[in-house]
Amino acid sequence: MATAMDAGALHLELHPAGAIAATVVALASAYMVWFWALSRRLSGPPMWPLVGSLPSVVLNRKRVHDWIADNLRATGEAATYQTCILPLPFVARRQGLVTVTCNPRNLEHILRARFDNYPKGPMWQAAFHDLLGQGIFNSDGETWLLQRKTAALEFTTRTLRQAMARWANRSIKDRLWRILADHCDAAAGVDLQDLLLRLTFDNICGLTFGKDPETLSPDLSENPFANAFDEATLATMQRFLFPSFLWRIKKALGIGSEQSLRKSLAVVDQFMTETIAARKATPSDDLLSRFMKKRDSNGKAFPEDVLQWIALNFLLAGRDTSSVALSWFFWTIMQRPDVERKVLLEIASVLSETRGDDTASWAEEPLDFDELDRLVYLKAALSETLRLYPSVPQDSKYVVADDVLPDGTVVPAGSAITYSIYSVGRMESIWGKDCVEFRPERWLSADGSRFEPVKDAYRFVAFNGGPRTCLGKDLAYLQMKSIASAVLLRHSVELVPGHQVEQKMSLTLFMKNGLRVNVKPRDLASYVVPPPEEAPPLGSVVMPTTTAAAA
Repeated sequence: MATAMDAGALHLELHPAGAIAATVVALASAYMVWFWALSRRLSGPPMWPLVGSLPSVVLNRKRVHDWIADNLRATGEAATYQTCILPLPFVARRQGLVTVTCNPRNLEHILRARFDNYPKGPMWQAAFHDLLGQGIFNSDGETWLLQRKTAALEFTTRTLRQAMARWANRSIKDRLWRILADHCDAAAGVDLQDLLLRLTFDNICGLTFGKDPETLSPDLSENPFANAFDEATLATMQRFLFPSFLWRIKKALGIGSEQSLRKSLAVVDQFMTETIAARKATPSDDLLSRFMKKRDSNGKAFPEDVLQWIALNFLLAGRDTSSVALSWFFWTIMQRPDVERKVLLEIASVLSETRGDDTASWAEEPLDFDELDRLVYLKAALSETLRLYPSVPQDSKYVVADDVLPDGTVVPAGSAITYSIYSVGRMESIWGKDCVEFRPERWLSADGSRFEPVKDAYRFVAFNGGPRTCLGKDLAYLQMKSIASAVLLRHSVELVPGHQVEQKMSLTLFMKNGLRVNVKPRDLASYVVPPPEEAPPLGSVVMPTTTAAAA
């Protein structure tokens, strides 16, 4: 009797556990059926239960931009796919859904036609708020529009372009040329990307604050503000690597990258407070002084925190983009001596008219504003660099309301759209069979005398498009032409043997290991009156994608 009663009790104890197990199995089976149906509807990379396509992103993190381009290329002319990073019921089709595209018609739809439906969005703004506040690059709606209109009035003035040329020429003549000369024939070479970052940082600080921090100094010393700004930017970017609740917890606890961000922002805030006070005491022609004279929608002067946001937004945009583009430009012409020679022949042609035939006098001063304006082949080479290596390789938008893209892709409200600027320039369906060839001539008129932008503006969105088109586009070209011509005028650079050039996983297309080059003096004599046969044919040269090393 006791044995029978014990067995019955054991059966009653096991029954709830068995029911739970059966329920778990049923739920898991139902989830797998749902997940299978979801994955069948999406056209992106392979997905896994619960984690979606995140493992694919992690596995391809060292070549993420080329990986995205491969995925888009696999879709054919559609150049669009959808994937899920949070495959859970009720969120997978909205917060977890990401649409990735480089289709020019989709880009035009997102950036211009339905501009109001695709703002930066709450996730982006929350991540960047501590650094950029509600500045022009981190705001939407009326806040953005007011700053945009105010800035547009300033960026269209010739005086601002002349100020940029003045700041750039001063840094080049007093510091860059000296540093390059000091490193001529040095065995270890020099990191050209680091020099360019320092130079463009000094230039944009001068243009924005009227204050040159001189990070590009002969001893290449560290600058507290520059370091703090770099660390704050890096810590902010790390917020995008994890779900937002994780960085919010770290911020509340003051640990990890959030602790570093707080300390860096304290240094940045102190520098900005002192700079704004100095500009109020002695206004100048810099951007900060110009914004101090403006009024908001209520007719009041901008408060100090808004002025700080405005200045830091311009600093972030103007520093990294030009230096990154120049780094890839110099790396590219190291692979293409024919392009380098054509750039030098153009510079020589202009300077022989403006400065005479004495080549020694050519390198006494950087090129001035009018001389730079005549360098159409150099501008074409820089544009071709940006086509293949855009400084900002991709950007994301938030979907406000349900919509259908021109290619028929349905994008639900609450989901995200990533448009791959890097992929646009590498799609055969967009740029033709020679899309991966570095060919500056595609930007020139038939006789080579005029620079001709692409007729379809959304085939080239390195400077964004629509209402958010980069206001500093002309300034960026001016700065890049000034620096590129100045370096080439006095020196030739070659990649240090064995140095690996790789893309860094970042919001901007940095070179992970820098760009170490050997520097040599330039002999300009051979560029004065070159025999026609000396100009080598362009040929069909395919540019590498992710990595390259010196032979």
